[in-house]
Amino acid sequence: ENALTEKIGKAGEKIHSGRSRNDQVLTALRLYMKNELGDIKVIINDLSQNLVAFIKKYGEIPLPGYTHTRKAMPASIGMWADAIVKNFQDNLILLETIYTIIDKNPLGTGAGYGISLGLDRKMTTEELGFQSIQENPIQTQHSRTKYEGLLLTLCSNIMGDLNKMASDLIFYTIPGNDFFQLPDALTTGSSIMPQKKNPDVLELLRAKYHEITAAEWQIRQTNINLISGYHRDMQLSKPALMKSLNTLKESLEISNYLFTKLQVNVDACKNAMTEELYAADRAYKLMNQGHTFRDAYRIISTQYANTGNKNND
Repeated sequence: ENALTEKIGKAGEKIHSGRSRNDQVLTALRLYMKNELGDIKVIINDLSQNLVAFIKKYGEIPLPGYTHTRKAMPASIGMWADAIVKNFQDNLILLETIYTIIDKNPLGTGAGYGISLGLDRKMTTEELGFQSIQENPIQTQHSRTKYEGLLLTLCSNIMGDLNKMASDLIFYTIPGNDFFQLPDALTTGSSIMPQKKNPDVLELLRAKYHEITAAEWQIRQTNINLISGYHRDMQLSKPALMKSLNTLKESLEISNYLFTKLQVNVDACKNAMTEELYAADRAYKLMNQGHTFRDAYRIISTQYANTGNKNND
């Protein structure tokens, strides 16, 4: 304002007309959130493509399926990896929904009760690339931390899928399983035990889920028990939002790298397909021969009474 006034005179002082820190910051934050969602979508699509390539290369290789961390039924690497792809497809639907919700222009709502200067909000909406105008100024204030919470819900969902993936790979690469070979860049050695090759990066990836869900809880609680209108409490949501979005993108990039380098130990996978994995299939065969499922279950279960693999599922 000072520079403009010095250049053009008194008219420069008019630049502040109809402007509020409140809706300007909110507009900048909204644009930032839209941009971050665009970046996340690109990384998810890249990761999904790498997963599809991984499935084409290794998908037919058998892999034990587990319940209660015990061998349960036959699966495959393709079934396992495709589950991750399908989860990301769901996440993209959620991402698009959230993008639609936040793609509204708050500029011109002032401090939360509107501005009576007849501002051309349609023009700013078009210039800033918003899909629509956020009309109600009170609802605009209500959206503070609420829209950030939606983004953190998305982050939590995605990180939950990455947590599951990391947990699986830690389990699958335990000595004795050895179904996969992690890239050296994602493992570390021990400070005292020279033989160790630890999945530290996967452990950190798994732990980042809890960091983001904690941030989601923080943001959602920030705007609770406040009356309508702006409160300075809302300022505290920004560090949690920005850190979480950065964490999510880094986690997706690490996962992207992982699936371009992850190797499969084919022999270990095939050797792990031990005969108890086919118990349910044997029961189904007895059903096809005329037995009820209950009788077939009892007949087959007696063969495994001492294996330690029986469970309530």
